[in-house]
Amino acid sequence: MRTTRSVLVSLFSLVAVGLAAQPAAAQPSATAELINGLNADLLYLAVPITVLVEAILIYTVLKYRNAEEASPTRENRRLEITWTIATAVVLLFVGVASYGVLANPNVTYTGDQPIAPEDDDVVVLAEAYQWGWDMQYPQHGNFSNGNTVVVPADQDVYIQVTSRDVIHAFHAPELGLKQDAMPGNVNVIKTEDLEEGTYQGYCAEFCGVAHSQMYFTVEVVPQDEYEQFVEENTQESSSGGSGSGNSTATATASN
Repeated sequence: MRTTRSVLVSLFSLVAVGLAAQPAAAQPSATAELINGLNADLLYLAVPITVLVEAILIYTVLKYRNAEEASPTRENRRLEITWTIATAVVLLFVGVASYGVLANPNVTYTGDQPIAPEDDDVVVLAEAYQWGWDMQYPQHGNFSNGNTVVVPADQDVYIQVTSRDVIHAFHAPELGLKQDAMPGNVNVIKTEDLEEGTYQGYCAEFCGVAHSQMYFTVEVVPQDEYEQFVEENTQESSSGGSGSGNSTATATASN
């Protein structure tokens, strides 16, 4: 019994030390930081449990490998109570840690939350179609930038995801962003604290013969560069050089 207690104490001590020593590596977005942080926390918990279970399994196999008949198991209430409490603690930790991440609007954005409540917030409409993307900016005349999303660093970004035809999915793995694109519906992704750089995205829902070619790019740029990008495209759109073909996306988003 003392051995079992010692093993359990060592297990939870290792988990606590691992969580306290977790490195604070820079993440490309607040969403990726939350998701990767949760994965790391669960990994620190899962590894010691896995090692313990495998050690007990190996010990049992080696000790009883020559036994001709199985010995009856004697009841040990203290041991049963101990592992029941340990399991409850593990499940409680997993539940609390997961809920704290899933309830964050940068991971799960709900419809009762306002879109772009601050003046500096950025809204992008990502409309999927067979087989490409039309990235539009409804805050600035709804001009289109094709399959490239340009957003400023260190700002709240809201991406409205929809589809013209069949079900698609907006997925930028490095940024931790993923959302279904449904015809007639608009699903919203929110993120913030984006790091400057270029990130690859693609459709994560099989949508036809050219599904594998349905890529897009997310470019995170400094604020002044983003403002210049918006100004140039707004002027071009107002002069008639761009913006054609956006009516379908606007109608879809309004639904």
